[in-house]
Amino acid sequence: MSIGSILVLALGLAMDATAVAAARGVAVRAIEARHVALVALFFGGSQALMPALGWWLGAAVGSYVAAWDHWIAFALLGGIGAKMLWEARGGDDDDVVVEGDPFGLRVLTVLAIATSIDALAAGVTLPLIGAPFVLTIATIGVVTAVLSAGGLYLGRALAGALGSKLDVVGGLALVGLGVKILAEHLTAA
Repeated sequence: MSIGSILVLALGLAMDATAVAAARGVAVRAIEARHVALVALFFGGSQALMPALGWWLGAAVGSYVAAWDHWIAFALLGGIGAKMLWEARGGDDDDVVVEGDPFGLRVLTVLAIATSIDALAAGVTLPLIGAPFVLTIATIGVVTAVLSAGGLYLGRALAGALGSKLDVVGGLALVGLGVKILAEHLTAA
Protein backbone atom coordinates (compact mmCIF):
# COMPACT_ATOMS: atom_id res chain seq x y z
CA MET A 1 0.00 0.00 0.00
CA SER A 2 1.49 3.33 -1.05
CA ILE A 3 1.69 6.43 1.13
CA GLY A 4 -0.85 8.03 -1.19
CA SER A 5 -3.32 5.22 -0.57
CA ILE A 6 -2.71 5.43 3.17
CA LEU A 7 -3.40 9.17 3.06
CA VAL A 8 -6.62 8.67 1.06
CA LEU A 9 -7.73 6.05 3.59
CA ALA A 10 -6.92 8.38 6.50
CA LEU A 11 -8.79 11.26 4.87
CA GLY A 12 -11.81 9.09 4.17
CA LEU A 13 -11.94 7.73 7.71
CA ALA A 14 -11.50 11.19 9.22
CA MET A 15 -14.57 12.71 7.56
CA ASP A 16 -17.11 11.42 10.13
CA ALA A 17 -15.04 12.76 13.00
CA THR A 18 -14.48 16.05 11.17
CA ALA A 19 -18.22 16.46 10.58
CA VAL A 20 -18.97 15.74 14.25
CA ALA A 21 -16.22 18.15 15.34
CA ALA A 22 -17.79 20.81 13.10
CA ALA A 23 -21.08 20.21 14.89
CA ARG A 24 -19.28 20.68 18.23
CA GLY A 25 -17.91 23.96 16.91
CA VAL A 26 -21.44 25.14 16.20
CA ALA A 27 -22.45 24.31 19.78
CA VAL A 28 -20.19 26.89 21.45
CA ARG A 29 -19.86 30.66 21.18
CA ALA A 30 -16.06 30.57 21.08
CA ILE A 31 -13.60 27.75 20.59
CA GLU A 32 -11.06 27.41 23.37
CA ALA A 33 -7.69 25.66 23.29
CA ARG A 34 -9.22 23.04 25.61
CA HIS A 35 -11.86 22.21 22.99
CA VAL A 36 -9.26 21.77 20.27
CA ALA A 37 -7.09 19.55 22.47
CA LEU A 38 -10.02 17.36 23.56
CA VAL A 39 -11.38 16.89 20.05
CA ALA A 40 -7.94 16.10 18.61
CA LEU A 41 -7.16 13.67 21.43
CA PHE A 42 -10.50 11.85 21.50
CA PHE A 43 -11.17 11.67 17.76
CA GLY A 44 -7.57 11.20 16.61
CA GLY A 45 -6.88 8.68 19.38
CA SER A 46 -10.01 6.68 18.71
CA GLN A 47 -9.41 6.68 14.95
CA ALA A 48 -5.90 5.30 15.58
CA LEU A 49 -6.97 2.74 18.20
CA MET A 50 -9.84 1.21 16.25
CA PRO A 51 -7.91 0.26 13.09
CA ALA A 52 -5.16 -1.14 15.32
CA LEU A 53 -7.76 -3.41 16.90
CA GLY A 54 -9.13 -4.25 13.46
CA TRP A 55 -5.60 -4.92 12.25
CA TRP A 56 -5.09 -7.46 15.01
CA LEU A 57 -8.32 -9.18 14.00
CA GLY A 58 -7.35 -9.13 10.31
CA ALA A 59 -3.89 -10.51 11.09
CA ALA A 60 -5.40 -13.31 13.16
CA VAL A 61 -7.60 -14.54 10.33
CA GLY A 62 -5.53 -13.24 7.39
CA SER A 63 -3.88 -16.52 6.42
CA TYR A 64 -7.32 -18.12 6.05
CA VAL A 65 -8.59 -15.50 3.65
CA ALA A 66 -5.47 -14.60 1.65
CA ALA A 67 -7.00 -15.72 -1.66
CA TRP A 68 -9.96 -13.44 -1.10
CA ASP A 69 -8.25 -10.46 0.55
CA HIS A 70 -8.76 -8.04 -2.33
CA TRP A 71 -12.47 -8.84 -2.47
CA ILE A 72 -12.78 -8.45 1.30
CA ALA A 73 -10.98 -5.09 1.21
CA PHE A 74 -13.20 -3.98 -1.67
CA ALA A 75 -16.40 -5.09 0.11
CA LEU A 76 -15.50 -3.57 3.49
CA LEU A 77 -14.16 -0.26 2.20
CA GLY A 78 -16.91 -0.01 -0.41
CA GLY A 79 -19.53 -0.88 2.20
CA ILE A 80 -18.21 1.66 4.69
CA GLY A 81 -18.06 4.32 1.97
CA ALA A 82 -21.56 3.47 0.75
CA LYS A 83 -22.86 3.67 4.35
CA MET A 84 -21.31 7.11 4.73
CA LEU A 85 -22.90 8.22 1.44
CA TRP A 86 -26.29 6.81 2.48
CA GLU A 87 -26.16 8.57 5.86
CA ALA A 88 -25.06 11.84 4.24
CA ARG A 89 -28.16 12.00 2.07
CA GLY A 90 -30.35 12.40 5.17
CA GLY A 91 -28.69 15.58 6.37
CA ASP A 92 -26.72 16.16 9.55
CA ASP A 93 -27.56 13.03 11.53
CA ASP A 94 -24.17 13.40 13.21
CA ASP A 95 -25.39 16.49 15.01
CA VAL A 96 -26.34 14.64 18.18
CA VAL A 97 -28.49 16.60 20.57
CA VAL A 98 -26.44 17.01 23.71
CA GLU A 99 -27.52 18.55 26.95
CA GLY A 100 -24.84 20.26 28.97
CA ASP A 101 -21.21 20.56 27.91
CA PRO A 102 -20.73 19.61 24.23
CA PHE A 103 -17.11 18.85 25.14
CA GLY A 104 -17.85 16.71 28.20
CA LEU A 105 -15.76 13.54 28.52
CA ARG A 106 -18.77 11.23 28.27
CA VAL A 107 -20.09 13.02 25.18
CA LEU A 108 -16.71 13.01 23.44
CA THR A 109 -16.12 9.34 24.29
CA VAL A 110 -19.44 8.31 22.76
CA LEU A 111 -18.89 10.46 19.67
CA ALA A 112 -15.29 9.25 19.23
CA ILE A 113 -16.34 5.60 19.37
CA ALA A 114 -19.33 6.15 17.09
CA THR A 115 -17.23 7.89 14.44
CA SER A 116 -14.46 5.29 14.52
CA ILE A 117 -16.45 2.07 14.03
CA ASP A 118 -15.71 2.32 10.30
CA ALA A 119 -11.99 2.57 11.15
CA LEU A 120 -12.26 -0.76 13.01
CA ALA A 121 -13.74 -2.39 9.92
CA ALA A 122 -11.14 -0.77 7.66
CA GLY A 123 -8.38 -1.97 10.01
CA VAL A 124 -9.38 -5.58 9.32
CA THR A 125 -8.35 -5.10 5.69
CA LEU A 126 -4.97 -3.50 6.37
CA PRO A 127 -2.85 -6.61 7.03
CA LEU A 128 -4.58 -8.31 4.09
CA ILE A 129 -3.27 -5.67 1.70
CA GLY A 130 0.18 -5.32 3.23
CA ALA A 131 -0.15 -1.84 4.70
CA PRO A 132 2.71 -0.81 7.04
CA PHE A 133 1.28 -0.91 10.60
CA VAL A 134 2.93 2.05 12.37
CA LEU A 135 2.80 4.41 9.39
CA THR A 136 -0.84 3.60 8.65
CA ILE A 137 -2.09 3.85 12.24
CA ALA A 138 -0.11 7.05 12.90
CA THR A 139 -1.33 8.62 9.65
CA ILE A 140 -4.97 7.82 10.42
CA GLY A 141 -4.67 9.23 13.95
CA VAL A 142 -2.79 12.39 13.03
CA VAL A 143 -4.93 13.19 9.98
CA THR A 144 -8.10 12.73 12.04
CA ALA A 145 -6.76 14.87 14.90
CA VAL A 146 -5.77 17.70 12.56
CA LEU A 147 -8.96 17.60 10.48
CA SER A 148 -11.16 17.37 13.58
CA ALA A 149 -9.45 20.38 15.11
CA GLY A 150 -9.95 22.22 11.83
CA GLY A 151 -13.55 21.00 11.76
CA LEU A 152 -14.22 22.81 15.02
CA TYR A 153 -13.23 26.10 13.47
CA LEU A 154 -14.98 25.33 10.21
CA GLY A 155 -18.18 24.48 12.07
CA ARG A 156 -17.98 27.66 14.10
CA ALA A 157 -17.36 29.72 10.96
CA LEU A 158 -19.98 28.12 8.75
CA ALA A 159 -22.51 27.24 11.46
CA GLY A 160 -22.72 23.58 10.48
CA ALA A 161 -23.63 24.01 6.81
CA LEU A 162 -21.11 21.38 5.61
CA GLY A 163 -21.75 18.46 7.99
CA SER A 164 -23.15 15.84 5.60
CA LYS A 165 -21.04 17.09 2.68
CA LEU A 166 -17.91 15.98 4.54
CA ASP A 167 -19.41 12.49 4.81
CA VAL A 168 -19.95 12.47 1.03
CA VAL A 169 -16.27 13.24 0.41
CA GLY A 170 -15.19 10.57 2.91
CA GLY A 171 -17.58 7.99 1.48
CA LEU A 172 -16.40 8.59 -2.07
CA ALA A 173 -12.76 8.33 -0.97
CA LEU A 174 -13.33 4.97 0.73
CA VAL A 175 -15.30 3.53 -2.19
CA GLY A 176 -12.57 4.74 -4.57
CA LEU A 177 -9.86 3.14 -2.45
CA GLY A 178 -11.75 -0.17 -2.40
CA VAL A 179 -12.12 -0.08 -6.19
CA LYS A 180 -8.41 0.77 -6.57
CA ILE A 181 -7.34 -2.20 -4.42
CA LEU A 182 -9.58 -4.58 -6.37
CA ALA A 183 -8.46 -3.22 -9.75
CA GLU A 184 -4.75 -3.46 -8.81
CA HIS A 185 -5.14 -7.09 -7.76
CA LEU A 186 -7.20 -8.13 -10.77
CA THR A 187 -4.88 -6.44 -13.27
CA ALA A 188 -1.72 -7.83 -11.62
CA ALA A 189 -2.65 -11.41 -12.51
